[in-house]
Amino acid sequence: MIVLKSAREIEKMRAAGLLVSEAHALISRMIRPGIKTAEIDLAVEKLFEERGAIPLFKGVPGPVPFPSVCCISVNEEIVHGIPGKRKLVSGDIVSVDTGCKLNGWCGDSAWTYPVGEVSEEKRKLLDVGEKVLDLAIELMGQCRWWSEVATQMDEYVRANGFSSVEDFVGHGIGREMHEDPQVPHYCDKETLDSDFELKPGLVIAVEPMVNAGTKRLALANDHWTVYTRDRKPSVHFEHTVALTAEGPVILTPRPGRYELGTATA
Repeated sequence: MIVLKSAREIEKMRAAGLLVSEAHALISRMIRPGIKTAEIDLAVEKLFEERGAIPLFKGVPGPVPFPSVCCISVNEEIVHGIPGKRKLVSGDIVSVDTGCKLNGWCGDSAWTYPVGEVSEEKRKLLDVGEKVLDLAIELMGQCRWWSEVATQMDEYVRANGFSSVEDFVGHGIGREMHEDPQVPHYCDKETLDSDFELKPGLVIAVEPMVNAGTKRLALANDHWTVYTRDRKPSVHFEHTVALTAEGPVILTPRPGRYELGTATA
């Protein structure tokens, strides 16, 4: 069941979203050749602890509980990468997904960052991934049904020669990280069967994942890290977005990029 949020509840969610934005501002300053992915995770964990926020990812059940507050996925890794001793090198792209609960409400956001100078293919992939997220948010204020948005997202990705991941989708978000509805960034029969109306009070995490090659994926031996079957690079961009009577509002804004909130950088 989709639970619509009141204006007051959305404002409470904005506080959690802005803290996640602050975490990404911290992450963006840390991304450089030579840094270990575990160092990034530790810095975000410390920030959440200082602000009295509960990390959403750490301890998530699985074959082994997820051990970190961030999912950090490098190059061909799509999602759920586990931070560790790996050092980033120039030419990498690294997706960092993190979220927290603050005063009972959740925020969730992912971004893919270039490390030093990256290849032309990776640069284009980054551009397409970011733009397809922007497109989705813009269309949320224009379309009636999510399937209309999802169709145009996938068409944009395919027009640029890439593929949309179909095994992972976005989600509703509120008091819990994962709520109804499921939010795919492609359209098929299942999407149409579970379509939902775009109306004020809806709050969703929109998170397209775009692969340079095949949409097929594989699971690593750590039981969490998902990577592309052909080992080509992948990007992941995500915002928590509220739909209001005035249009869509990004609750996890990029500092200096959107005028829908201010994160402390």
